[in-house]
Amino acid sequence: MTKVLIVESPAKAKTVSKYLDDKYKVLASVGHIRDLPKSNKKAIDIDGGFVPHYEIKTEKKKVIAEMKKAVKGAEEVLLATDPDREGEAIAWHIKETLGLEKPKRVVFNEVTKEAIQKAVENPREIDNRLKEAQEARRVLDRLFGYDLSGLIWKKVRYGLSAGRVQSPALRIVMEREREIRVFRPENYWVITARTRTEDKKELILVCAEEPKTKERAEEILKKAEKGEWQIKKTEEKEVKRSPQPPFKTSTLQQRASSLLGFSPSRTMRAAQKLYEKGFITYMRTDSLNMAEGARQKILENIEKNFGKDYAEKRVFRTTSKNAQEAHEAIRPTEAKMKKNLKSEDERKLYELIWRRTTASQMKDARLLRTKVIAGAGETPEFVASGSRTIFDGWLKASPESKGEDVELPKTKAGEKLGLQSIESKKKETKPPSRYTEAGLIKELEKRGIGRPSTYAAIMRTLGERGYVGKEGKTLIPTDTGDVVSSFLEEHFKKYISDNFTAEMENELDEIAEGKREYVKTLGDFYKDFRKEVVAKEKTEKLTNLGEAPEEFSCPKCKKSMIIKLGRSGKFLSCSDFPECHGARTIEGKELKESEPLGKDPETKLNVYVLEGPYGPYVQLGEKEKGKKPKRAGIPNEKEPKDVTLAEALKYLSLPRKLGEHPETGETISAGIGRFGPYVVHQKDFRSLKEDSPYDITFEKALQIVSEPKKRRGFRPKTKEKKGGAV
Repeated sequence: MTKVLIVESPAKAKTVSKYLDDKYKVLASVGHIRDLPKSNKKAIDIDGGFVPHYEIKTEKKKVIAEMKKAVKGAEEVLLATDPDREGEAIAWHIKETLGLEKPKRVVFNEVTKEAIQKAVENPREIDNRLKEAQEARRVLDRLFGYDLSGLIWKKVRYGLSAGRVQSPALRIVMEREREIRVFRPENYWVITARTRTEDKKELILVCAEEPKTKERAEEILKKAEKGEWQIKKTEEKEVKRSPQPPFKTSTLQQRASSLLGFSPSRTMRAAQKLYEKGFITYMRTDSLNMAEGARQKILENIEKNFGKDYAEKRVFRTTSKNAQEAHEAIRPTEAKMKKNLKSEDERKLYELIWRRTTASQMKDARLLRTKVIAGAGETPEFVASGSRTIFDGWLKASPESKGEDVELPKTKAGEKLGLQSIESKKKETKPPSRYTEAGLIKELEKRGIGRPSTYAAIMRTLGERGYVGKEGKTLIPTDTGDVVSSFLEEHFKKYISDNFTAEMENELDEIAEGKREYVKTLGDFYKDFRKEVVAKEKTEKLTNLGEAPEEFSCPKCKKSMIIKLGRSGKFLSCSDFPECHGARTIEGKELKESEPLGKDPETKLNVYVLEGPYGPYVQLGEKEKGKKPKRAGIPNEKEPKDVTLAEALKYLSLPRKLGEHPETGETISAGIGRFGPYVVHQKDFRSLKEDSPYDITFEKALQIVSEPKKRRGFRPKTKEKKGGAV
């Protein structure tokens, strides 16, 4: 009889199978095999105690069938999914789906022969507390996102979304953006003097005072040009630079972003592959601990390659109170660096991890820092700073951290200097910097928002939702992100605050520790949250996303205007909408009135391009009491600002009456609807595949509506879309 060991990925299965004998059959679940259905009504039984109802993923039916076949009659079944809450949940889903009574749970932090064999020899049961903590997070995120997203659809614009951790991250980006918007730059002058020492060495000095006015800068320049320059003081001080601890998930993502230009998602993809191949330890961790055996091998490798003078045992402790997994830091599984990795991303990331881990067990670098203070008579102090390396220590393994040595010429107090030139440059104070992905991850971790497994997903979601764009490494909120965040900050401030989000993370951690109950935690949250959502659903004022500046009154009725969000971004709408359709579009800081494109030659009515809650549209004539003007949507591929009068009239020509059916006498028309172009007769809609509704002939339309309609039950089967991870 065989033993079956189940891991998550095929790559990991391939690596693990090399370290086990022929008695073991290693299979992969390929991630989660069950998920919550998309419909919230089916997904969670709230009244029954927040019970999730899982469905088997369509694409996993074949995998499940293979696993069922393998475990049938097996001597032993071992579940070796990843060593975190997500992995614990996957193991539980496999157990439930395959109907396993007492499978063994094995956990290893690195895919090496020693670690795998040790794990197999020391199995345990599935940890229900870890599984419940993962389930609580999943259910909580679904309840939060589903309810708030539905409200945003109604009150802001269809298709937008909110998330329990994603929304606080967006709020942090927007808070910084508002600081930048209100920032007012101030002038200052930087004064630089080029001098020569008595032994003819160049010494560049910078004025310690940065004048705020041109007059003060010129005053300093005059005194500097007339005065006698000399060294006032020379300071030399030896300082130490200690190595940083080995990587955890957040610091790996930050360093890979700043040094390699990798996005968090790209970093985690490469790290996942390195882990599955057995090159590094598990990559989702907030621990700085390192196994003693691994540390000893690293020290031996340092002594062998760099010398005994470089090795120093260091033990780093995890300081974060939120650290929830008993993992190690991210480190290479072997002390000696592996070479010739085929993937460039994997090679670069592996080398980064190896250098950081090795450096963490090396001696301090010693630097000599020099500061020279000089002046000329009554001038403010002028300063020059430099440093040089005395002993490189850990920098030998991590040269990218070294920086350049800037050595100053030898000087002494009272030494005369010769002024070669002096100049002042006008500069402006800079606003706070926008976040990069690395900076935002650091800020989230500092505030206790998110966990190692969520940082990459947060960054990815902000981009995919169109809430944040990127210029190089810089994150810039879009109009849509601005509006969504402003809406949530105004109406759900508590639920996207730092304190609430961090405290919720702590409560989820306490479920994993057995200190808090699943049902009570979710119940305490959802009771108040749902009450606030329902209350806001009844508040019509939520459709207003802010008042427009006073100087922008309605171009038609002169009343005040409000900010709304359409498909093309923010726009200003008359506060008396829908009675008055006055509107202005916003393009950066420039505002344009919604003037008519021209007149329809037949009706002599004005034609407008307007923005509505479902996107931009064209309108024929003005809105009159009891009479709705004719309107038509603008195609998605067309920018509203580029629509011409001829195009607008073309859009307004639909639906077209083509003629009367010879048998029924009813009209056949052509138009464009939710599902694309069509022809219709007696409410029988037929899609147009090749013909355009603008020029299809009556004869062709009659032929289409006369053909037998295809029965829906006989449509060819197609694969269902893949569901997301639980």
